[in-house]
Amino acid sequence: MSGLIGKRIANYQVEREIGRGDRSLVYLAKDLRLDRVVALKLLAPELARDDTFRKRFAYESRVAASIDHPHILPIFEAGETDGVLYIAMQYVPGLDLRALLDRDGPLPVPTALRIAAQVASALDAAHAHDLVHRGVKPSNILVAEGTDGDRPEHVYLTDFGLTKRSLSLTGFTTVGQFVGTLDYIAPEQISGRPVDGRSDQYSLACVVYEALAGRPPFQRDDDMALTWAHLYEPPPALSLARPEIEPGVDAVMAKALAKSPEDRYASDQEFVAKLRFFASSGYGAPAPSRPSAASRPTPPSPDAGTPPGPPFDDDDDEW
Repeated sequence: MSGLIGKRIANYQVEREIGRGDRSLVYLAKDLRLDRVVALKLLAPELARDDTFRKRFAYESRVAASIDHPHILPIFEAGETDGVLYIAMQYVPGLDLRALLDRDGPLPVPTALRIAAQVASALDAAHAHDLVHRGVKPSNILVAEGTDGDRPEHVYLTDFGLTKRSLSLTGFTTVGQFVGTLDYIAPEQISGRPVDGRSDQYSLACVVYEALAGRPPFQRDDDMALTWAHLYEPPPALSLARPEIEPGVDAVMAKALAKSPEDRYASDQEFVAKLRFFASSGYGAPAPSRPSAASRPTPPSPDAGTPPGPPFDDDDDEW
């Protein structure tokens, strides 16, 4: 796919490269029909030769394009031309969360929680349509400039992976395969068990952890050890990496990162609401000399008590 600058792909004039993945390139392109700028994603040629993948690509593109939500990146068109699979999306100037973390390191707590709230809103909207992203990770979270000082970021979730329904289509997956990135993948995806929106919640919790701690909850030297950690090991307390974070947040993160989906929150927005409440409530405020993890009192349960008024303002999800 080299040498495409200035070339025409379907109805799009390729202008410059703006991103790349393991098996795809993303270009800034001009829609020649509507005279607008788009992000044009081109998939590796070998994928177009895989009949199973081509069917999956067509199906997933249709269902992703059907979701209308302010924090889900709009898809304009998807198709195939001259053996190349492409997808045209809204162009969003700015960085993805991966680039932002690589540039700036761990985020301030309010910033991380604002981003998490918008991603949670997008995921819950998708789950309401019985769609599961299955690939939530920092590089799939675009962070654009917001509208004002109270909303300095506008976040878009992109690159929806396999949907829950698509897994039931004959030939789309085989036993033992999973879709996702290992740093953020839920235990049930690894083990080949059924997935639902709570699998995305686990991935979102991994992303939030990295946004605040500067690293994912599990880091190992090889994929086998990392897989084992997701399946069996408890996540380290986030408050150990960020001493200014209240220990009550540790219980919230532990629940969202539970090994069993049944032990997680009912929705992504509930998860972020609990994070916001405990991060700002002063529960478990650290003393000047912070006790060790072994001697620290058990933080309040993330389900204990009800804050006075809603901990999550739905208006934050709409601009």
